Amino acid sequence: MRLVQVNDAAWWWDWVAIAASLLLALLLTAALFHYSGQPVQEALSAMLDGAFGSTESLLETLTRATPLTFTALATVVAYRARIWSIGQEGQLLMGAISGYVAAANCAGLPTPLLLTATLLAGALGGAALGALCGYLKSRFAVDEIISTVMFNYIVYYFLTWLLTGPLRVKHAVYLQSDVLPVGATLPPLVADTRFHAGFLIAIACSGVVQVLLKRTAFGFEMRAFGFSQTVTRFKGIRSERLFWGVMALSGALAGLAGITEVMGVHGRLNTDISAGLGYTGIIVAMVAGLNPLAALVVAVLFGGLVNGGFMMQVLTGVPKAIVFATQGIVLLSFLACSRLARYRLRWTR
Repeated sequence: MRLVQVNDAAWWWDWVAIAASLLLALLLTAALFHYSGQPVQEALSAMLDGAFGSTESLLETLTRATPLTFTALATVVAYRARIWSIGQEGQLLMGAISGYVAAANCAGLPTPLLLTATLLAGALGGAALGALCGYLKSRFAVDEIISTVMFNYIVYYFLTWLLTGPLRVKHAVYLQSDVLPVGATLPPLVADTRFHAGFLIAIACSGVVQVLLKRTAFGFEMRAFGFSQTVTRFKGIRSERLFWGVMALSGALAGLAGITEVMGVHGRLNTDISAGLGYTGIIVAMVAGLNPLAALVVAVLFGGLVNGGFMMQVLTGVPKAIVFATQGIVLLSFLACSRLARYRLRWTR
């Protein structure tokens, strides 16, 4: 018998790879707990209960999955075109900043208009930062990985400066802005919980991105651009304009992650809006195989991992670093399983 690569694997093999990677990650995580001296069964049980063990836990998991869905979709859009953007973190923060400023300056508008203006400003803020990185690539040949990573730090320190000066609340102990004006917050979907309407927006965006990639000319151009930039030039597609468009769309989705967190969870600007959501969204997108609909499912799983990890830490004393190590284990397991899914065992004489 020998391994033979299969190029026309059925679509459901991607889902098999995801399931196999999660199972492998579970076994490796259990081994990590065991060899680090942690109670395996107790820790995994606490993580499961914290993620999906009750209605409150499930709703909190969905709340944590909302920004991960947006940043994962931002990654899907960029990576489908083979544009290696790592700027989802900075674009998320820029979306939060621009959306908050718009809400503060539009206070007094009717609630539907204020909500629309705030969400639109957040998306435009992330899109502007993404388009700027695209311009640097097309005009000055600045590698998008370098520019997007550098802008993550620039935007974070810009936010810190805003919260120490122009937007800081007087006599506040923590670095934070004033609360959003009345009518600029997303309504909760369940009373007395943090589960907000941003989750419905994330679901809608998943469907829109799926249709965009599969059923539109722009989606075809994106995939062709990722396959070969030379081919796109012969087809008459302007690579520079397409690059800007993809980066702007990716940035807009990441910007929505930031502003929905402000509008639905925090209610104001602070330095803890993201806490690595942009980077985690990249992992979610890779585990989902750059599939927009699968990204929504995997985002819920990672939201449960984060939420359950907090409960596990409280109940069993497991170090927080193990939760981040588990995310890395999931990514490596998926990369291995997705690669093996492209091979079959064949009998040979």
